[in-house]
Amino acid sequence: VGELLVSVEKYLENNPQFAKEYFDKKLRAEGLAAAFSAPLDVKDTASFKDVNSVQEAAVIFELVQELQKQGRMEESLHKVMQRVALILQADRVGFYINRARNGIPELSSCLFDVTPTSKFEINLVDPQSEIVFPLDMGIVGFTANSKKALNIPDVSKVLLWSASKVFEELTDIERQFHKALYTVRIYLNCERYSVGLLDMTKEKEFYDEWPVKLGDVEPYKGPKTPDGREIIFYKIIDYLLESKEEIKVIPGPPADHWALVSGLPTYVAENGFICNMMNVAADDFFSFQKEAVDDTGFVIKNVLSLPIVNKKEEIVGIATFFNRKDGKPFDEHDEQITEALTQFLGWSVLVCDTYDRLNRMEYRKDIAEEMLLYQTMCTKTELQDILNTKEKFDAEPEDCEQKDMYKLLRASCPPADNVNGENLYLFSFSDFPVSELDLIKCGIRMFFELGVVEKFKVPAEVSRWMYTVRKGYRSITYHNWRHGFNVGHTMFCLLQTGRLRKYYSDLDAFAMVAAAFCHDIDHRGTNNLYQTKSASPLAKLHGSSIMERHHLEYSKTLMAEETLNIFCNLQKQQFKNVQHLFDVCIIATDLALYFKKRTMFQNIVNATEPMPDEKEAIAYISNNSTRKEIVMAMMMTGCDLSAITKPWEVQSKVAAFSFSLCIPRCDHICASRVGSFIYQEFSRFHKEITPMFDGLNHNRAQWNAQAEVYNAKMKLIEDEKKKLEEDEAKKGTGNQPLSGGDAKSKTCTIC
Repeated sequence: VGELLVSVEKYLENNPQFAKEYFDKKLRAEGLAAAFSAPLDVKDTASFKDVNSVQEAAVIFELVQELQKQGRMEESLHKVMQRVALILQADRVGFYINRARNGIPELSSCLFDVTPTSKFEINLVDPQSEIVFPLDMGIVGFTANSKKALNIPDVSKVLLWSASKVFEELTDIERQFHKALYTVRIYLNCERYSVGLLDMTKEKEFYDEWPVKLGDVEPYKGPKTPDGREIIFYKIIDYLLESKEEIKVIPGPPADHWALVSGLPTYVAENGFICNMMNVAADDFFSFQKEAVDDTGFVIKNVLSLPIVNKKEEIVGIATFFNRKDGKPFDEHDEQITEALTQFLGWSVLVCDTYDRLNRMEYRKDIAEEMLLYQTMCTKTELQDILNTKEKFDAEPEDCEQKDMYKLLRASCPPADNVNGENLYLFSFSDFPVSELDLIKCGIRMFFELGVVEKFKVPAEVSRWMYTVRKGYRSITYHNWRHGFNVGHTMFCLLQTGRLRKYYSDLDAFAMVAAAFCHDIDHRGTNNLYQTKSASPLAKLHGSSIMERHHLEYSKTLMAEETLNIFCNLQKQQFKNVQHLFDVCIIATDLALYFKKRTMFQNIVNATEPMPDEKEAIAYISNNSTRKEIVMAMMMTGCDLSAITKPWEVQSKVAAFSFSLCIPRCDHICASRVGSFIYQEFSRFHKEITPMFDGLNHNRAQWNAQAEVYNAKMKLIEDEKKKLEEDEAKKGTGNQPLSGGDAKSKTCTIC
């Protein structure tokens, strides 16, 4: 029988799949459930490999029963965890309680090293020896903080995971080092460790060198790092782990600090070596304290000290570990672990330095914006040219009532129907007889005509924004403030005179006109192709629609300034919508995007043209944000090219300015062809916009007439030139000798 049992056992060991299938069929689930109900002395948990796949509901029911029993919570949890350990085949299980001390959340160990056979009294953690750590530290802390399960298949990588936590802190090197070292403290087999941070200053300030150069102070003769820096520990962080965990941060540590007095950290910083002192008591090279270093009675027995080196191979700190917990000296394995950790710490400095450089760039950008705004922002004196509160109320604008300033602003702006004889409601409006200051006032008048100033509680200092926009345009030939104003005026006319406003809300109209005024702000007089080929900073910053994106960023910079933000009283969602409309309007002025929206706009026109009911057409567009944006984008393109629709007297002068620029002739032809399609489609879309199309055709006829005159003159010149060439040819032929005739020589005679 014994031999038979041995044979059966051997067969089952060699054929585990057969054993699994046999017991799945023969072993009843109730028998397994009973195993959980009775306290069993389990010798080998490996025999219950598939217990969790059989009647899981019964197992969970047993766990719930344990939780419902009266008694100590810890005892019930202990029984539950024993069963969980059995199901999961875990070597041991731990339970941590999430609590708050002084308002700071933390985790503390309650049950530790629970196994299916362990006793409750042994697993219960005494409050005096409990393990406590912050909620964002360690694997358990990460799980508690993120509220997500964490499964680490390979625990050998836990040091790598812990060290990688250093890259989560970008603020400064001290926080980086502290988070990494605190996270891995439970894996470092030592009683204490200390980190000394070195001063990274390579060159002293000139005023610090004066006393040395004058001989009043002796030059530094102490040890230096391999790259020539004076070894100065500006801060030390001590991690005391003997009984009760304690962390001490000591800025400007004294030379007799217990971790520095031996001279070992200084030696490591000077030479860059890894030093493993296996028996401190027998060492004569360094000055280690033989007695206790502090009131706790801690005595140094063995030390491991390593440099922390960054990517530039500069020593940024020294990590020193004291006394292995088992009393043995640090071995090669300890050196490998700590060296890997210090390498991560050194690499993390690069992250910190990069973050610091990015911050400095951000600070410089903020300062540059502040300087820019100071130079371009409307001054108090300039504001008084439009909003003269000192003369009327003897007070600054911020000290006056908004209603009073609204009245004053209305009175100071010219009437819409008579701006030096021009009418703002006509597409044929000319800015030539109007001064630049009056153009600013006309822009403000348009906002009043739209009825958005009081509705959206726009501060009366809207004049400051308009004046600042005018100063933002450069003094160049074409893309200057007058062009910016004309585009804004055309947008106003399309909304009001062209009756396109019925598709948009008041806020939309407000944003569209404001964006039109800003659409070419800070233009440099060059196109996107020039920016790309010259590899300018703008081209490197913006991949496409280079100048348009720059105009957009400039406009948003003005919006970010509190004293210039005319949308400051909008709700958050309204302001977000305004910014989106600025994106649509300004980017749409890039003619490279014209062909992408041309067909879509034409489809909208074709769809609305046969609609007999105006309300149906309004609903078709206004109820669909995409159609609204397509029409809006085409409106901006039409506004940007509106100079070709002005009366001939105006358009010819604008064309003269345009042709005086270094703009390729193909750009003018492209603009003419684009404009022809746009205004033709808009005249189909709304008959009120027909004057723009008529103006374009009239100007085209004028240019054709000019071209005919020019071609006729050029033909006369060519004919005259050709006639002169023929006459010269005839004269030359008459002077040449005939073939075979006697040719007389001026230099010789034939006898």
